[in-house]
Amino acid sequence: MTPRRCVAVLGGPNLGRLGQRQPELYGTVTWEDLESRCHAWADDLGLKLKFAQTDSEGELVRMIHEAGSTCDGLILNAAAYTHTSVAVRDAVLTLEIPVLELHLTNPAAREPFRRRNLLQDVVTAGIFGCGPEGYRLALMGMAGLLSGSN
Repeated sequence: MTPRRCVAVLGGPNLGRLGQRQPELYGTVTWEDLESRCHAWADDLGLKLKFAQTDSEGELVRMIHEAGSTCDGLILNAAAYTHTSVAVRDAVLTLEIPVLELHLTNPAAREPFRRRNLLQDVVTAGIFGCGPEGYRLALMGMAGLLSGSN
C-alpha cells in the first residue's frame, strides 16, 4: 500500500473567528467545522492532513517552514498577510513543495488594498471566492499535483 501523502492546511489571522466574523462575507462555517470537513475530504483523497491556524505572522512563517520540512504540499490561506507580509512571501519562497493559495472570498473583488497580492507569483496555483468549498477544491488539486496527474 502506498503511504499517504501529507498536506498542510494553514490559516492566517482571523480565520479562527469564522462563523462569527462577517458571516455575510465568510459564511457561518467555523474553523473547527472546516477542519472536520477537510479531514474527511483528505481521507477520501488518500491524504494525511496537518491543519492549523494562527493570528501571529511569526508563527505562520514558522508553520510554513515546518510544512516544507514535513509535508508533501501546502494549502495556504494567509488571510490579511497575503496583502502585507514580505516575511510570509519569503517563507513560501523557501519551499520545494507545491503551494496552493486559498481565500474564502475573492480579494480581487473586494477593497482596493486587498488587490495587492504578495504571494500570487510564488505559489503553484490559487483558489479564490469559493467559500468553504474552496478547501475541497484545493485538496483535490493538491492530490492531483502530488500524484502527477495535473
